Amino acid sequence: MNKLIKRAIFLMLGNIFTVFLFAQQLPITPYPNQVEIKEGSLKISQTITIDDVKSSFKGELDVFKKQLNDYTNYKIKKRKLNTILYLIKDESVKQESYELKISSKGIEMKAGDSVGAFYGLQSVLQILIDSEIKEQAIAYCQIKDQPRYAWRGLMLDESRYFFGGKEVKRLLDMMAIHKLNKFHWHLTDSPGWRMEIKKYPLLTKVGGMGNQFDPNAPAQYYSQKEIKEIIEYAAQRHIEVIPEIDMPGHATAAVRAYPEISGGGSEKYPNFTFHPGKEETFEFLTNVLKEVGELFPSKYIHIGGDEVHFGNHMWKTFPEVKEMMKKNKWKSMVDVEHYFLNRMADTIQNMNKTVLGWDEVVGAGLSRYNTTVMWWRHDKPQLFEKSIKEGYQVIMCPRLPLYFDFVQHDSHKDGRRWNGIADIESVYAFPNKEMTGGNDFDKANVLGMQANIWTEVIHNNDRMEFMTFPRIAALAEASWTTNGQKNWKGFSDRLPGLINFYQQRGIKLFNPLQPNKTPEINGPVKSN
Repeated sequence: MNKLIKRAIFLMLGNIFTVFLFAQQLPITPYPNQVEIKEGSLKISQTITIDDVKSSFKGELDVFKKQLNDYTNYKIKKRKLNTILYLIKDESVKQESYELKISSKGIEMKAGDSVGAFYGLQSVLQILIDSEIKEQAIAYCQIKDQPRYAWRGLMLDESRYFFGGKEVKRLLDMMAIHKLNKFHWHLTDSPGWRMEIKKYPLLTKVGGMGNQFDPNAPAQYYSQKEIKEIIEYAAQRHIEVIPEIDMPGHATAAVRAYPEISGGGSEKYPNFTFHPGKEETFEFLTNVLKEVGELFPSKYIHIGGDEVHFGNHMWKTFPEVKEMMKKNKWKSMVDVEHYFLNRMADTIQNMNKTVLGWDEVVGAGLSRYNTTVMWWRHDKPQLFEKSIKEGYQVIMCPRLPLYFDFVQHDSHKDGRRWNGIADIESVYAFPNKEMTGGNDFDKANVLGMQANIWTEVIHNNDRMEFMTFPRIAALAEASWTTNGQKNWKGFSDRLPGLINFYQQRGIKLFNPLQPNKTPEINGPVKSN
């Protein structure tokens, strides 16, 4: 009888442990796509030895060591004692993928390339951070992981408000730990021109003055030296920096500096466009794009192409435009707009770069082989479908839920509300067929997704962080983790740890788990 009781107790405990293992998850965001948690755990010592003789991941390891020093109290020693992290280059592991094994021998990470190695080390980093905070051993496990989408992006608008290099690097650091890999830098728009162009110094001296909230603010912009430094910083973290030079609309800052190429505007949007009928305009923009192309290693240059109708009212009055329309039998200003976009797209193609544009460019007849479309108008899913059908590569960044200037809680007073809010759960749930008008979001030419931090309602660094964190974590998991592994409950369970990590870094954030205890960091304008 005693043996039977003992056996029953053993089986019961075994079943409880199995359930525990099934319910347990690792402290990694975005969550890996294949995880097997095993019996047993590894106690992490305060001293970590790294064995990388079988790898060639020095750059990735250098960043990891810096992160470990910045975010934890762990020390790295050369002597083989205590916890050992083994790095192994294994070309059988797919590109941008990694394999992680935690056992009694230590932590073993395999990758076939430097990108995969970096992502594997970010997972190790998150495990170590969590282990130190909780003073817990880490579960034995095996991970095989690779990203769902190739494009996992974040856009920052610095035309409307200038944040500066320190804040940009801080944002890049958080992108890196969450395996986001595309930083779309919106450097030019109507309020201000933020990038030095040596051939046209007035772009920054004059065009760099003012912002969304103060037209008389002193000029603020990045020198080319500063931009190179940020590009290099991002590259060390396997983040590609993509510049945007907005045209033919959103040009007010540029034409304020060089009024001879102004295409005019409207009462609400004065001097909004470049002049589409002057050769001087195309010469000017070609020279600008050449400097941009030489400065940014990215294969992409974003040319905007959106909302031109806000300020193209004067085009039809220009003799040069009238002549072009008559000669080419064009019927509307949209035809002129498309002519403009095609000319600039040719310039970019001749530079061996790829054109990026907002979804307005779909109708312009740009080459599908050299153009990538960003679908942003959530209320027009037919544009997503059209882009796919016409063979363009597409990046999904619809206003709802991926514009981070939209309010994230119904109690918030500042931020945008266009028939909905962009709460963290909506960000996490994207993409799904309801959000894409029933379209397939996993087709081969869907490159991925991106969130956009527009700054019409963001007037300082704290407000930007409040609107970005922790939604950035939901973005990361939505773009990395497949539907089979995504789990809102699991993400919610990890969220307190993420929030604590951000707060330890001094990041201002909204806590969706305690919305009534998180005062809103207000913007300067009310909802619109």
